Amino acid sequence: MYKKEEYRETEKMFDLISGNYSMLLVMSRFGIEPGFDEKTIWEVCRQNGVDCSTFLTVVNFLIRKRDVPVENINKCILLEHLIVYLHNGHNYFLEFRLPHLRRKLTEAIQGDCPKDVAFAITKFFDEYAGEVDKHMMYEEKTVFPYVRNLLKGNKNPKYNISIFHKRHDQIELKITELKYLLLKYYPGKGSNLFNSVLFDIFSTEKDLATHNQIENYLFTPAILELEKQL
Repeated sequence: MYKKEEYRETEKMFDLISGNYSMLLVMSRFGIEPGFDEKTIWEVCRQNGVDCSTFLTVVNFLIRKRDVPVENINKCILLEHLIVYLHNGHNYFLEFRLPHLRRKLTEAIQGDCPKDVAFAITKFFDEYAGEVDKHMMYEEKTVFPYVRNLLKGNKNPKYNISIFHKRHDQIELKITELKYLLLKYYPGKGSNLFNSVLFDIFSTEKDLATHNQIENYLFTPAILELEKQL
């Protein structure tokens, strides 16, 4: 199916997902489940209590890879709904994606892989998962409560979103190192399971990068504008 560069609320949700299957993750993180028949994007969002403008801003940003003009950002996004999207993304990575990937990785390196190499690979992955957890828990415990207070008109004089932006490291970089480690130095024979693990690592790397882009180019600028208003 032909992929559009921009979708509107009057178009069918089925057409959006059919042309861009990666938007299934976006849909899920907004709390939208499959089974939308022939309904439009607006109808599906309304049915699920999701702000349609926020949903489409995220979707179109990821499809076009172009920034939203700063002066329009708070007209396009409801921060409460974007926080839901980011929070659900955190749950997905920490509770499903990374534990599932670890189980597959452990299974794949059993057998031909020397024990010391398997131990090093597992240790590397666990350190990486720990970094992701620390990164996301900081957002859950510090950034999101700060933004919710801003939305109520309460500004913390000791904190601002620039502090978050400065320490917002690229958590997908370490998984890139794991990918190269396995590709270059894994001593075992190739297998369907091992190749499946590599594919999942590539996908996770891309998904984490996308998550960071939403935070850097939509979430942070929207909060900066809100801070200026207060």
